[in-house]
Amino acid sequence: MHIQIEKRSASLAQKLFRADQVRNNEEQAAQKSLCNLYSLMQRAGKVVFQHSLELVPDAENYLVIVGKGNNAGDGYITALHALQADKDVTVCAVEPERELHGDVLAARDAFLAAGGFVQAFNPNMLKNMDIIIDALLGTGLQGTIRPEFAKVIAAVNHSDVPVLAVDIPSGLNADTGQSLADFIQADMTVTFIGIKQGLVTAAGKQASGKLIFEDLDIGAAFTEICPSNTHLLNLSQYKKLAPRQIDSHKGIYGRLLCIGGNDGMSGAIRLAGEAALRAGTGLVKVYAHSASQMQISAGRPELMVTTTDLVASLEWANCIVLGPGLGQDEWAIETFKQVLTYCQKTAKPIVIDADALNLLPQYASSFTTDACILTPHTGEAARLLETTVEDVDGNRYNSARLLARRYKATCILKGAGTIIDNGHRTWVCEHGNPGMATAGMGDVLSGILGAMLAQNMQFTDAAKYGVCVHGHAADIIASEYGERGMLASDIFDQVRRLINT
Repeated sequence: MHIQIEKRSASLAQKLFRADQVRNNEEQAAQKSLCNLYSLMQRAGKVVFQHSLELVPDAENYLVIVGKGNNAGDGYITALHALQADKDVTVCAVEPERELHGDVLAARDAFLAAGGFVQAFNPNMLKNMDIIIDALLGTGLQGTIRPEFAKVIAAVNHSDVPVLAVDIPSGLNADTGQSLADFIQADMTVTFIGIKQGLVTAAGKQASGKLIFEDLDIGAAFTEICPSNTHLLNLSQYKKLAPRQIDSHKGIYGRLLCIGGNDGMSGAIRLAGEAALRAGTGLVKVYAHSASQMQISAGRPELMVTTTDLVASLEWANCIVLGPGLGQDEWAIETFKQVLTYCQKTAKPIVIDADALNLLPQYASSFTTDACILTPHTGEAARLLETTVEDVDGNRYNSARLLARRYKATCILKGAGTIIDNGHRTWVCEHGNPGMATAGMGDVLSGILGAMLAQNMQFTDAAKYGVCVHGHAADIIASEYGERGMLASDIFDQVRRLINT
């Protein structure tokens, strides 16, 4: 997903909103900006047409599919602009005889007055089209999609015609990013006034295609009226890390202890350890099962490896990563208990990942610490919340907030549109791609997070910055070599480059 942001809207474009926040405040924001809702509809239709020329510059045959709400009004205005530009415009309504009211009626009448007409949808129309404008279902959609709408969505998705979605791809939940049965797969989405939080996570991240934000010239007023605690996150928002002092030494850049690497699982903890080194940690020690010591040491000689005296290693470290390759056998459980007991007493920063997340629910009532980052994927989150994967995926924002508050932690809910939540505020990372769905990628993230904490970065900042570096590094690899075949270790060089630029 790529988001284009106009300079005049930079602060607003970093914020995410629920659909009801936009609906409930857009009229007041319009009034403060000396316009009305119909003016906003006219502006929306105009910019959609402008971006349609960007998506398909030589498009001549337009198919605009509309429903009955304000989203349809935007579609009618788009069709009007296309008609006025001498395009061949076909407007299809799922229910063309349905009575319309208010601004939507005014928009349709303006289109009809210009010589357009509205007809019922027929899948055969798709054959001769250069572009489809999806103005079928808007942000107010709740519950399941009616069959007549579902058929249109299916037909559009089975065509090879580029699709531009108006405000949100039809069939997508604007707040959660989840599908409400089936949804339009857009090549571009132009969203208005405030970026809907469902567009940047879960299915919404894929469905949106290239995401364009337009504030319709009421952004300043809207921001003043409607504050948001949910933000879009991008590595470009961070300043370059401070340069190292000439007389510095490795001892001042952190002492990180990575714990895991059970028998047969040495690779995970080695990846975490090397990621921490590449992310600038001065000293990294690995505590692992004795059967894994040789593989870890041979793979990366810069890592210190120990298999005995865990307490001494815990005391040595100023930050801990627990979980990669830990396993869930007797050795793992005993190690887990010892580490959590120590961290509870000392409030030493800890990143809990992988198998440690699977053990955590069993002992959460015994061990509590608020100096913690959790990094679950959807399955691990479901176990931590004692619910189902479907429930977690159904509302990733709510799941991340519940995890942060239940475990008094900064939670990183991994996946398409990774969410960071500290119990009070939420961020969604713009970076990342499907090539990251490969073994060891989460271990690398844990190492990066541990590196940031070991270098005394504050918890929330470490989580946000670490996730951005991790995802952006993977995006660079994907752009150069493609998503398929990406290895977790492939991103090490890019991580190193990013933290130095």
